[in-house]
Amino acid sequence: MKLLCVIDEHTRECLAIEVHRWIRSQDVILTLSRLMRIYGKPQYIRSDNGSEFTAAAVMRWLRDQNVGPVYIKPGSPWQNGFTESFNGKLRDECLNREWFTDLIEARHIIERWRCFYNDQRPHSAIGYRPPSQARAQWQSQATLQAGLTC
Repeated sequence: MKLLCVIDEHTRECLAIEVHRWIRSQDVILTLSRLMRIYGKPQYIRSDNGSEFTAAAVMRWLRDQNVGPVYIKPGSPWQNGFTESFNGKLRDECLNREWFTDLIEARHIIERWRCFYNDQRPHSAIGYRPPSQARAQWQSQATLQAGLTC
């Protein structure tokens, strides 16, 4: 099972967790396209150097969207610390506690956890508020200008 997690760097909101047997560059493009229609276009997309993010198709698509790619240096997880923290919380609070019988069940349970994470779970980095509250406050002040992290 592979997960594609997309997080808003400013609000810490998890915008999507895509669950598949494998993640291809086309999956990345479809997910980011959908999220841009909903939330607007970010200035950049930060990711690791996985093949699904560095593929020529993704690079062309980002160029066509006028969105800059930003890659963390290999072996430097501290450059993406809050995403590493998110991944640890997802693992500890959801993935390690569940036994999934199939992808449909995994998608349902992981989506339920994502909603909890966004709407109820407080985060110290945003004043001990859940990300949905941070987004609501930020949207009243500006449009999405920060980056997304995958």
